[in-house]
Amino acid sequence: MKALTINLPDSLDSEEFEIKMLLAGQLYERGKVTTGQAAEIVGVSKRTFIEIMGRFGFSIFSDSVEDLRNDIANA
Repeated sequence: MKALTINLPDSLDSEEFEIKMLLAGQLYERGKVTTGQAAEIVGVSKRTFIEIMGRFGFSIFSDSVEDLRNDIANA
C-alpha cells in the first residue's frame, strides 16, 4: 500500500475520518478502487464502508447500465 501525505490548511474544519471517507468514496465512484480497497483507505470494514457511503453522498450502485448488466450476469 502507498502512503500519501497531504498538507491541509489549519482552517479546514474536518476530521481525518471525513477526509479519508471523501477520498475513498471518490476513488470508488470513479472505479479506481474496490469497496474493499476503499474501506482499507478509511480504516473500516467493507461492510461499515458500504453502510456509511450514503452519509457522504456516495452510492454503492453504479450509474452505468452496462455495469449493472455485468453485475446481474455475474451474480
